[in-house]
Amino acid sequence: MKKSTCIVLSIFGILTNLNAQISTNSEVFSTLKAKDSLLFERSFNNCETQYLEQLIAQDFEFYHDISGIINAKDEFIQIMKSGICNSNNSTKSRRELVEGSLEVFLLKNNGKVYGALQNGVHKFFETTNGNTVPGSIAKFSHLWIIEDGRWFLKRVISFDHTM
Repeated sequence: MKKSTCIVLSIFGILTNLNAQISTNSEVFSTLKAKDSLLFERSFNNCETQYLEQLIAQDFEFYHDISGIINAKDEFIQIMKSGICNSNNSTKSRRELVEGSLEVFLLKNNGKVYGALQNGVHKFFETTNGNTVPGSIAKFSHLWIIEDGRWFLKRVISFDHTM
């Protein structure tokens, strides 16, 4: 292959990849970033688990590279309530989204948006008796689907946990 053809194909590949992620100023990006905040800031950090009912699809699945699979909405909510959000738990967990790491990719069927893939990096902190220490840093992928005009979190993959 000629050198000029390789350069053109390389530039095309780079431009195609740059356009695959939607703009951080788009309505969908803003909507899903707000839902990420409800999921983590409100439900995880503040244990306002009632938001999980509104956000999670009925056929929800959660895949975690350390703690395994949860394949039911009700099971996930119960684990949140009895684990991280248990008032008897002496350790409080907190999650922070790594600034600038959030990406959103639209999913379309014949040009019509039916969902989006949201990727990012987050870090966790553990507080016990007022002493906060860093926990893990991990990557995540969230599959959001539109059902009846509303966004629902259908699949979660949490992976690459490191200390």
